[in-house]
Amino acid sequence: QVRLVESGGGSVQAGGSLTLSCTASPRPDRTPYMGWFRQAPGKEREFVAAIDWSGVSRTYADSVRGRFTISKDGSKNTAYLQMNELNSDDTAVYYCAADRSRPIVRPDYPYQYWGQGTQVTVSS
Repeated sequence: QVRLVESGGGSVQAGGSLTLSCTASPRPDRTPYMGWFRQAPGKEREFVAAIDWSGVSRTYADSVRGRFTISKDGSKNTAYLQMNELNSDDTAVYYCAADRSRPIVRPDYPYQYWGQGTQVTVSS
């Protein structure tokens, strides 16, 4: 059973940076699409960013475009979310998702693999 293990969350001041990691273990039998969602207290889960299986195509929510960068290292089965210029609106639990055949887009879709979530807190 493939598991997604997330790391890199924490607390940071506004304007700061964090990098989240999401590692699939063991290696899936097919390179998956991977992406990130987040859920703030009292709000619904929302899409943040996604990357296709080849690592070429990347999509971002309007709220993070230009500040966040998603990437992946196929040799490590790991996706990364580099987050810069963080502000209080970015405070949330961030979840990694992966799927062998479906692009990561909808926060309410039952993708094959989910991470446990990692807390990101931005203080002003």
